[in-house]
Amino acid sequence: MTRISAEWWPLFDLRIRTPRLELRLPTDDDLEDVVALVAGGIHDPDEMPFSFPWTQHDPPDLQRFALQYHWRVRAETTPEQWALPFSVFEDGQMIGQQDIAADGFARRRVVGTGSWLGRAFQGRGAGREMRAAVLHLAFAALGAERAETEAFVDNPASLGVTRSLGYRPNGESIYDRQGKPVRMLRFVLTRAAWEENRRDDIEVSGLDPCRPLLGA
Repeated sequence: MTRISAEWWPLFDLRIRTPRLELRLPTDDDLEDVVALVAGGIHDPDEMPFSFPWTQHDPPDLQRFALQYHWRVRAETTPEQWALPFSVFEDGQMIGQQDIAADGFARRRVVGTGSWLGRAFQGRGAGREMRAAVLHLAFAALGAERAETEAFVDNPASLGVTRSLGYRPNGESIYDRQGKPVRMLRFVLTRAAWEENRRDDIEVSGLDPCRPLLGA
């Protein structure tokens, strides 16, 4: 494995750990596991939880799209606009991906989140745990004031995670999802609401060298 110097790209050394999970950004070697997990299925073929239906691609386009996404967010990372697509590990096994992103973070102090889990790892509480992990990064480590997220009205798993973590409704819109109108529900979590359920068992390491890249 060829290791890229942390001096050049310190984000590869950023870690978030909970009692159950570890989150870190995937290296190129890790991306082989990412695309394998994607190819194994993320949701029922009759469902579409994503606003952009990227999972409808057939192999090898599906895997290629996942690779391009990770390469693109690395290349486009600036203090003004960034995304961190963390790979999520449980007992050393990759189980999904948890994204956190921001636009103008230094001024706005707002982050957005999105995620997916391999189908074999769904329904066991990992989705809530990995969202809690990046919220801790945002509020406790980076000084965010607000976290936003959204989900289709027919995505009960995502909505359940969002509501369980203290988010409040923040409006809705109508999406054209594969030719049919579907309600997209938006939510917001303020710093005050996050503090009400703040955890003391989540650790962030390797962040300080990353702060200039994140506007923090």
